Amino acid sequence: MGKAFDVTMIWENLPKLLSYLHITLFIVIASLLFGIAVGLIIAVPRLYKVPVLSQIGAVYVSFVRGTPILIKLFLVYYGLPELLKPIGIDLSRVNPIVFVIITYSLSSGAFISENMRASVNSVDRGQTEAAYSVGLTSGQTFFRIVVPQALKVAFPNFANTFIGYLKDTSLAFSIGVMDMMGRGEAIIGATAHFLEVYISLSIIYYVTVIGLEKLFAVSERRLQRHERRLAAR
Repeated sequence: MGKAFDVTMIWENLPKLLSYLHITLFIVIASLLFGIAVGLIIAVPRLYKVPVLSQIGAVYVSFVRGTPILIKLFLVYYGLPELLKPIGIDLSRVNPIVFVIITYSLSSGAFISENMRASVNSVDRGQTEAAYSVGLTSGQTFFRIVVPQALKVAFPNFANTFIGYLKDTSLAFSIGVMDMMGRGEAIIGATAHFLEVYISLSIIYYVTVIGLEKLFAVSERRLQRHERRLAAR
């Protein structure tokens, strides 16, 4: 059982936990940057219906969607060292944060690939045909016509993915990563004040998410500024 509730500990815990916020943000940012690369690798074969690769990508996305992130984290943390051990690669001394980033990169890549596919497919096919008619190549059409429009469609979903994975990083402590949640568990172990720590963590996560939502809203408006100017005319 925990000790008697002490409201002052909520405020005392805030600076202790905030000092680990940068680790949480690092995990999310690094994971999503790698996740974009993974998503692109998965999305392109499916967009162009490349035989075999398209089917493999579909199965991969289905697996990621159908399994909890915690299960995938354990599969990577315990499974990857076992797979690489026979070929002489020892991962026993690798920082656990590496396994977290690998897991979140592979997981977010599946969702980002679906976001990419939906966004690209949302661009009117007529614009592509018009670009070809004026002499643009496939690459020029894709990067100059399709990508800018798809980016505006994809951005809100990407922002939601970022915020979702920010909250999911709270599971990283389960394999020994000392992020905010890991620090919170250490404080609980030292003080036995469970509720106060979880309230402090809730405040930090909530304020961080609100700040990110404001930042993404400003960024989204900047992406759509040209459309607003055209509508005003």
